[in-house]
Amino acid sequence: MASMRDIKRRKGSIQSTQQITKAMKLVSTVKLQRAKQRAEQSKAYFNCMYETVTSMLAKTSGLNHPYLKAGESKKKAVIVITSNRGLAGGYNSNVVKLITKGDFNKEDLEIYAIGKKGKDALHRHGYHIVEDNPDIIEEPSYVDAMVISDKLLKSFAAGEIGEIYLAYTRFKNTVVHEPTLLKLLPVEPADSKESGTETDSKAMMNFEPEDDEALDMIIPKYVTSLIYGGLVEAVASENGARMQAMDSATSNAEEMIDHLSLMYNRARQGSITQELTEIIAGANAIS
Repeated sequence: MASMRDIKRRKGSIQSTQQITKAMKLVSTVKLQRAKQRAEQSKAYFNCMYETVTSMLAKTSGLNHPYLKAGESKKKAVIVITSNRGLAGGYNSNVVKLITKGDFNKEDLEIYAIGKKGKDALHRHGYHIVEDNPDIIEEPSYVDAMVISDKLLKSFAAGEIGEIYLAYTRFKNTVVHEPTLLKLLPVEPADSKESGTETDSKAMMNFEPEDDEALDMIIPKYVTSLIYGGLVEAVASENGARMQAMDSATSNAEEMIDHLSLMYNRARQGSITQELTEIIAGANAIS
C-alpha cells in the first residue's frame, strides 16, 4: 500500500486538476450559450438556402452550368473545420476521421484547414494542407466565409479543383453533435422522393433574366452561406463538447478523490494500529 504522504500528494494533485476542469466547464458553458444562440439564429437561413437551391435545381432540367457539373480535375478541396484547442473529447478526431476514414484518395485532396487541431492531425497523416486559417474559428464572420468561398470558386472555375466539400460538426443540441461531410460543388439537385416534393418537382422553373446569370448570383451566396453556417455550428459544437468533457473530468476527479480519501484513512488507521501494537508489546516486555 502507498504511504500516507504519497496518497496525500496524489489527492492534492487531483484536487488542483479538478479546480481547473470546473473552471473550464464554467467558461465553456458561458461560451456555449452565446454560440448556441448564434447557431440557432443562423440555422433557419442555412437550411432554407440549402433546401431552396437543391429543390430549385431538381425542378430544372437541361441546364449546362459549370457549378452543376464536376470539373475535369481530379483534385478535391475539403474545408475542414476543427478547433484550436483540445480537451473537447472526440470533437476534433471525429471530424478528422471523416477525411481519413472516408472514400477519398489522399493524393487528390487539398485541405483548407480552419482550426489548428485538424490541420496538425491531417498533416501527420500526410495530407496536403493548402491553407491554414486558425484565427477564423475564434470569431467567425460572414466576411470570412465569403473570402474562402470566393477563393474556392475561382479555383473551381479555373479547373484547378473538380469538387468542393465541407467537413464540420453539426450542432443539434447541447449534448448531440454530428460530424458531417457536405458536398458544396458541384451542386446536386435534391431527390424529390426523399424530400417529399415529387409533385411540385414537375413544375417548370423560370429564370429571369437568364439561367446562367441567375445561377452566377445564387450559387456563390449558397456556398458562402453553407460555409458560414458550418463555422457557426462548429463553434457551438466545440463548446458543447468541451463542456461535456470537462464535466466528465470533474466527476471522475471527484470519484478518485473519494477513493484516495478512503485509502488515506485506511493507511492512517493501519499506522495507528501498528503504533498501539508496538506500545503494548513494549509495555508487556518491560513487565
